[in-house]
Amino acid sequence: MTTPLWPYPAALIKTRQRRTMVIADLHIGWEMAVSRRGIYLPSQTPKLSAKLEELIRRYRIEDLIILGDVKHTVATAEMGEWHDVPDFFSRLRGLVQKIRVIRGNHDGNLEPLLPENIELLPTTGIVIGRTGFFHGHRWPTPNVLGCKMIVMGHVHPVVSLRDPAGFRITRQVWIKVSCSRERLAKALEQKYKLHTVRRVKSEPLQLFIMPSFNDFLGGRPLNERMLDAAGQPRGSVGPILRSEAVDMETAEVYLLDGNYLGTLKQLRELG
Repeated sequence: MTTPLWPYPAALIKTRQRRTMVIADLHIGWEMAVSRRGIYLPSQTPKLSAKLEELIRRYRIEDLIILGDVKHTVATAEMGEWHDVPDFFSRLRGLVQKIRVIRGNHDGNLEPLLPENIELLPTTGIVIGRTGFFHGHRWPTPNVLGCKMIVMGHVHPVVSLRDPAGFRITRQVWIKVSCSRERLAKALEQKYKLHTVRRVKSEPLQLFIMPSFNDFLGGRPLNERMLDAAGQPRGSVGPILRSEAVDMETAEVYLLDGNYLGTLKQLRELG
């Protein structure tokens, strides 16, 4: 069973044998990116570590899975990341038995930064029980999409709301949306050049999009229509969300504490 850990940006996989926590999008080293814009902040990695360590102890977590984007730099590693990433994992190794990282689009050159015994998994994801996990910037394997439920990060989902006076508040959220297995199978057939993936179950596939564990990041409000340089609406983030298999207008939006806000279509009208 996989459930959100309200009111935290984390999920719990609970079986008879193990208690596993899932988080996504740490983006360790993001402070260096904002410093180039003239905003200077000390490293926030110790705060991330302290928050995660508290949850591990509180929920008696044995294993940890990170759904990508451990660090912030995409293809290389900044000097601060060479210190903060190893230190982050070194503090965790004594608290959990196993740490697995599914590579994200910001995790280029991550291997030299990881201490020993940290398992680095491919972007195509893994399956635990009847649930698939992947980062979200690339297609997962057909096995992941064959699960009853899939969980991804990458999007950093937030919503923005305005009051009658025009003041805006932004909140991190969970997204739950149904996917068409038939349309996913068709897309996979084109992607992997397969002819067997159409043999899928008729029941919908439930997709959960996790909020980023690093709550300093923010994100693009999903209920605001963003335009590109040509004035056209920008597409969704990741191949699954860009496919015709997902109707994001019907996506259910939940605050971190579990309160249901409505569908994304309803929130667009209030954005």
